[in-house]
Amino acid sequence: MDGYCSRRVIMFLLFAFAAISRGYGQESTTLVPAIITFGDSVVDVGNNDYLPTIFKANYPPYGRDFANKKPTGRFCNGKLATDITAETLGFTTYPPAYLSPEASGKNLLLGANFASAGSGYDDEASMVNHAITLTQQLEYFKEYQAKLAKVAGSTKSASITKDALYVLSAGSGDFLQNYYVNPLLNHAYTPDQYGSFLIDTFTNFVKNLYGLGARKIGVTSLPPLGCVPLARALFGYHEKGCISRFNTDAQQFNKKLNAAAANLQKQHPGLKIVVFDIFKALYDIVKSPSNYGFVEATKGCCGTGTVETTAFLCNPKAPGTCSNASQYEFETMFVEERAILFKYKFISYLYKIFDHFNNFNLSF
Repeated sequence: MDGYCSRRVIMFLLFAFAAISRGYGQESTTLVPAIITFGDSVVDVGNNDYLPTIFKANYPPYGRDFANKKPTGRFCNGKLATDITAETLGFTTYPPAYLSPEASGKNLLLGANFASAGSGYDDEASMVNHAITLTQQLEYFKEYQAKLAKVAGSTKSASITKDALYVLSAGSGDFLQNYYVNPLLNHAYTPDQYGSFLIDTFTNFVKNLYGLGARKIGVTSLPPLGCVPLARALFGYHEKGCISRFNTDAQQFNKKLNAAAANLQKQHPGLKIVVFDIFKALYDIVKSPSNYGFVEATKGCCGTGTVETTAFLCNPKAPGTCSNASQYEFETMFVEERAILFKYKFISYLYKIFDHFNNFNLSF
């Protein structure tokens, strides 16, 4: 996986960065002062290592292609999209997982990562997974702000908060880990109704984040949920390919997400929010993996490639664990473990956010 990311993706990212950075009179070595991340396993850099949950990535084969060849808590064999983004924006060190010992002192100047595997917009589902709920992630952000003020002073910390880049990745687990497998939910609510509930949570989260000083926010859309190997394995008995109704649910949710983001920007002065639409590009990869350098796009790189989620099923000795993750679009089959897909999309993802901000004549 990381072989794919570090070679192909970063080349494109650097190209995109060169294009979008024109016209910015940089006074520092980074395009933004800090990166603040919220969400799920796609962007978790190790917070779950410090939680009593089965959803951890602190064991091989995770991290086997990372800089030190060791597990870091990332649900990936190497770098996450946010890591590559940080490098592209000029950072030489990644913002730390907030629950880790590294989240202290001057490291806080880089930002912080509050994401937790198993989390999502639905706090109740996140609590069942023993993950950090989005509500708690926001509370940790408030705590971070107080610590940052002590390190940098109130004036500089306020400036960092205002000019930082905020990333939010959530929603997939809410459907695949919760709604579709919970009869109490899927009999009481339609996918559209549940999606509306999640959008309300997203809206309130952004409003609260804005109230705390955030102004530049990027949020990911849902991917093609019906193409995730776990979904295919558990629900695809009537279809050979992707589960069309799941993909339809994702597309409907994405329409709501775009509308909500547009309304939030209209209602909040100075807020610049971009929805990173990852649906189509990821769907294209699934349908034509060889066009993007993949060999396998229907199952994961760990174990059977269908339902692996923990160390009991995904480990170096698990039957079927691949030797070359760069050939696989998915590494593990945990429903949110789509880091490779997310990373591929980050090319347009990063471009869109800065192109959008540039249209508003923002300076960094």
